[in-house]
Amino acid sequence: MRQLLVGMALVAVATSVAAAPGTAAELRVMAGGDLPAAIAAAAPGDVLRLSSGRHAGPVTIDKPLTLVGVGGAVLEGTGRGSVVTVTAGDVRIEGLTIRGSGTDVPAMDSAILATRTAERTTVVGNRLEDNLFGVYLHGAAGSRVEGNVIRGRRDLRMAEAGNGVSIWNAPGAAVIGNDVRYGRDGIFVNTSRNNTFADNRFADLRFAIHYMYTHDSRIVGNRSRRNHVGLALMYSDRLTVRDNDSEDDRDHGLLLNFVKSSEITGNAVRNSAGKCVFIYNAHMNRITGNRFEGCPIGIHFTAGSERNRITGNAFIGNRTQVKYVGTRRVEWTHEGRGNYWSDNPAFDLDGNGVADREYRPNDIVDDLLWRHPRAKLLINSPAVTVLRFAQSRLPALYPGGVVDTAPLMAAPLIGGPEQ
Repeated sequence: MRQLLVGMALVAVATSVAAAPGTAAELRVMAGGDLPAAIAAAAPGDVLRLSSGRHAGPVTIDKPLTLVGVGGAVLEGTGRGSVVTVTAGDVRIEGLTIRGSGTDVPAMDSAILATRTAERTTVVGNRLEDNLFGVYLHGAAGSRVEGNVIRGRRDLRMAEAGNGVSIWNAPGAAVIGNDVRYGRDGIFVNTSRNNTFADNRFADLRFAIHYMYTHDSRIVGNRSRRNHVGLALMYSDRLTVRDNDSEDDRDHGLLLNFVKSSEITGNAVRNSAGKCVFIYNAHMNRITGNRFEGCPIGIHFTAGSERNRITGNAFIGNRTQVKYVGTRRVEWTHEGRGNYWSDNPAFDLDGNGVADREYRPNDIVDDLLWRHPRAKLLINSPAVTVLRFAQSRLPALYPGGVVDTAPLMAAPLIGGPEQ
């Protein structure tokens, strides 16, 4: 039966090509047929339509082809290696359920592995489930991963599982509109540039987006829920991080580590169990128009981060709005406009939308408590009360730290993806 199906498929390809020279042929591959043989027989540019039912992998696509699943087609691997390996450019994989990869991390076992020669691979509208990695773009420049549902392995520890989408040195790759859940990281990118990650949804992962040594890229309109960290951006320059939304992420909503000359605007972080934002040794960034709400620490600012413009943000209901330990005065105001602070009991007598007095999120007591955590036992003591009173009367007692000389009276409207 299998030989008959394969024979029919090959005849269909040959007939189509003969009838219309120079045009792409369409080949229907029946469930249970020999898909590797059909791929081998197809000509560059052909479309293989996989019918409903189970198709056996693994397969390698070594020429420009389109694989389209019809009516619930399932491509299933053997539990070893990658289910689909793409080695040619201009391959499109669409509408399939793909499962059954191996679990070898160094071998990059994936539902779909696109190698360095697989430029412009397109992976769209698939369901990738119970694989080690969902899609791995290993040098496949200009590729696109769009509108897929990716469900990682739940039978492995998080550190052992693979990522929903992994990218290594794939300039111009775009990951757009995917729904990723379970596994290690939603998107992990390393040593790349000019990438776009937009409108993706991430839940129950370690990091929603984990970003290393990747420059001149865009992270826009993504949504993170119940992950350990929302956006972990590291060692990267000239990023646009806009209109992303983090809620109920465990450690940080947004982490900037050695990030430089980037635009972080219109993002919302709510209800992290740790810090809304952690900025570590990040320089010359513009952090404007964001909303940081309901976290134990609104923003932790440390390790010599300098020349950042932090203005027009809303800090709402954080237990500690800013954690900054240092001796320098750091001003978070630009051109007469600061930030909104929900705990600032300010007045605006001239009605210009800016408070009449500067705001300091931290005082000398906060500085002492961060340096000597055991001193929290004295937080309600008469000595601390006297210290706070003396500081309010003698501003010279204030330590170095964050100062907002033009705090806003109302929280600015913040963009972000729809709820």
